[in-house]
Amino acid sequence: MTLEMLVHEFIRVKQAPPSNADELLDFTQRCYILGNLSIAQYQNLFRELNLQGASKPEYA
Repeated sequence: MTLEMLVHEFIRVKQAPPSNADELLDFTQRCYILGNLSIAQYQNLFRELNLQGASKPEYA
């Protein structure tokens, strides 16, 4: 899955565009957990989103 395809899927599911790269990263992780993405797809998307400034929150 490409980043463009991910954005289209996000809009289809959420009925709104993503507000930032972090929101797309959360969606990517959800898709992976649900089995909709392979580990390779997840890693590629994670890498692309990370380059765009996406990050996971740090838990204390």
